[in-house]
Amino acid sequence: MTETTRQKAKRDASVIVARDAEGLVAVLTAEFTQHGGEYVFLPGGRREEGETPEDCARRELREEAGAIAQTWRPLGSYAITLDSTARVHLFLAEGLTCGPQQLTPSEESFKLMWWPMPDAIRAATEGRFLLQGGPLALLLAQQAIAVGSSRQRDGCGA
Repeated sequence: MTETTRQKAKRDASVIVARDAEGLVAVLTAEFTQHGGEYVFLPGGRREEGETPEDCARRELREEAGAIAQTWRPLGSYAITLDSTARVHLFLAEGLTCGPQQLTPSEESFKLMWWPMPDAIRAATEGRFLLQGGPLALLLAQQAIAVGSSRQRDGCGA
């Protein structure tokens, strides 16, 4: 690996669409003054040494939303930028058991809310998300949920 490649290689990240039994999605907000204000984002973060993408997602969901999910569906893995080998791994998490958030000192300003999926997608279309992983995860999760619902309704061979 060349020095340039080492500099560009970053840790992967995971982003989670956590959906409760009522269909509400875990959404966080925080002030990012360096980017000009308050932004919306989904639970997620950088992978720690030795973690798989799903391990990272499980940890981040527990820390940032205080939730543990029974069901995990991968939604895809995408390059974070063209200049990095790091990838963002997207997940849909359902069957939630909720408890208290376990925020780190750098996350203490994170405010957790539970929004209907259309409201979260509207925030994405309005440019209220700071990072691209959240909007992409929401759209992919919405599609996965719709496909799952139509399969359940169709019954025979559809």
